[in-house]
Amino acid sequence: MSGLVAASYVSSSGRWLRPAARLVLCAAVSWYLCLWWGTSTAPVPAALPAVLILREDMYAWPRLGWERLTGVVVGVVLSTVVLHWVPDPSWSFPLLLVSGCAGMYLLGRPGSPNQQVLITALMVYATAVPGYPLVRLEESLVGVAVVVLLAPLLWPPDPYRSAAAGLDGYRTGVGELLSGITGGLERGVGAVGPAALPERARLWLGPQACRDALDRAAAGRPRLRRRAGLPAEGLDGRVVLAARTALMLQYFTQELCERARGGSPGAPVEPGVDGTSDPALRALAPLVRVTAGALDAALLGEDFDEPLDRARALDLAHRAAHPSRHDAVLRAGLHLTHVALADHLRGRGARGGGGREPGGGTARSDGPPPTPG
Repeated sequence: MSGLVAASYVSSSGRWLRPAARLVLCAAVSWYLCLWWGTSTAPVPAALPAVLILREDMYAWPRLGWERLTGVVVGVVLSTVVLHWVPDPSWSFPLLLVSGCAGMYLLGRPGSPNQQVLITALMVYATAVPGYPLVRLEESLVGVAVVVLLAPLLWPPDPYRSAAAGLDGYRTGVGELLSGITGGLERGVGAVGPAALPERARLWLGPQACRDALDRAAAGRPRLRRRAGLPAEGLDGRVVLAARTALMLQYFTQELCERARGGSPGAPVEPGVDGTSDPALRALAPLVRVTAGALDAALLGEDFDEPLDRARALDLAHRAAHPSRHDAVLRAGLHLTHVALADHLRGRGARGGGGREPGGGTARSDGPPPTPG
């Protein structure tokens, strides 16, 4: 897989039923096309591309198909040349291994060698049947063509729906996380409760996956764009906001854990004061709660200028009460979240022809300034 993608949020059965049906149909069509063509009585290589290429990221299928076909061609050529010029197995097999490995890495991508080169070379080497190399090429070509041309037409995912569902999942997850942090701070527990690393990683990486899905939908094939329909109003802006705030809140939660455990480098340690009784941590609770409310409203597409004003006022109050450099580092993630929310609010105002600036006032539109008089 080339990168992260937004998962299609469908029912639990549909999450595997549709990909499985797509795979079975493509493999069957490839198989029976080769039987009709008469390449062989068991065209297994024609069905393999459906198994090896059809992954979650449909935009990567053409690239994976091209890589597989290139690997098959190079593997067939290597094996044919080696068998022709070096028929002695004691020399031909090591030579085939070395040249196949070299081709595998030369034709691969960083961290992802093209294993099809060596696999095909070994299969042709082991199958001493006249005409098999050409049959292998033909059946692989049929399988790749079916995957690239037919598979995108079978239940194509709606990237806008997937991005909206992923955004809602991020909104819910980060809301629960910040709510838990607020409750812990009010009880004097600064550290975030332990969570499985894969789950936490999915939370922070989810918005960027949604953004990638929207970008790929915008740059994808016209046929797929028509099938996907139109995105919901303001979806792109909310996904960008989620991607920005994910980085900032990830930093905030990590810094909060380190501060609560007394692990902040150079943090002042007062006698009798540990991470759970740190007054700066306790005073963060209302700031975190109001920031979470503003972010939740913004990700829902609702008005959030009022909670944003309150969050900024609480930020200033916390800064006045706890002005040390280490307290500023602790607040940095929340402060940058407020900046991202303010930018999002200005962007909404610009698109709507004017909107309220955080802290009061009206956002200026792109038109000329009013004439005095």
